[in-house]
Amino acid sequence: MSRTAPAAILALACALATAGAADAPTAAPANTPDSVRQAVQADKRALVERNMQLTPEEAKKFWPIYDVYQDNLEPIVRRQNRAFLDYINAESSMTDANAKRIAKEILEADADEQKLRERQFKKLLAALPARKAVRYLQIENKIRTLNRYDIAERIPLVR
Repeated sequence: MSRTAPAAILALACALATAGAADAPTAAPANTPDSVRQAVQADKRALVERNMQLTPEEAKKFWPIYDVYQDNLEPIVRRQNRAFLDYINAESSMTDANAKRIAKEILEADADEQKLRERQFKKLLAALPARKAVRYLQIENKIRTLNRYDIAERIPLVR
């Protein structure tokens, strides 16, 4: 599985969120939601690397853990996005049964993501100082939160 798929999905979500803008956005100041979006679209791994400030020894341990996490996160993100797209496509003719199915898919994918984050944190704690393990979770959480916000902004409320 491609490690760039989650970044591509985020890029698609960001593109949807900014569709219709007259001009391309200018470079955003550091640590704003727009700057994080732009950095993820350009190169998520570089964004993580820049913010982790790893020693060479820590980097040897961190990057394999990071790669496995991204590989495991990718199918979860696809499931979440597929459920959101199902909702958007069925929004005007949503039945109770379909709404329940979509909600179940989203909740199960969210639960799987949380379990993955917990496993990831344990691995990070074994490889890095706790502060750096938490820093990575914070970086990843910021990226995922922006992704979810961009998607949520586009999804109409159930009628």
